[in-house]
Amino acid sequence: MIMLDLNVLLDVLQKREPHYRVSAAVLEQAIHGEGPGALSAHAATTIYYLVGRYVGRDAAEQALGWLLKNLHVCSVGRDELERARSLGWSDFEDAVVAAAAERAACSCIVTRNVKDFAASPVPALTPQEFLLR
Repeated sequence: MIMLDLNVLLDVLQKREPHYRVSAAVLEQAIHGEGPGALSAHAATTIYYLVGRYVGRDAAEQALGWLLKNLHVCSVGRDELERARSLGWSDFEDAVVAAAAERAACSCIVTRNVKDFAASPVPALTPQEFLLR
């Protein structure tokens, strides 16, 4: 399983350049190739909020429906939050992603912020690194 960080998913949903093409290729491979692709439960709520706020509720519903249909959702509960706290990172959200990826036995985390995951129990790769491996 491949954990997709929020920034990679938002690159695709918001067509953010210059990252859109490579992030879309990662998402395509996670769904149809090496997959399954996964996202953390809290990433789904953030995506719903952001799309709803900037595009509208219908678009948020469509985005969430697509994510739920195509990606595995990794739970974030007490155990993952406690594990994230134990990592002692300054960015708690990234620590939660790492803890959720670890719990779900993900092979890697694909993120544009690899440096933020330097101490992750699950290896982090940039989208380019993921596609080249």
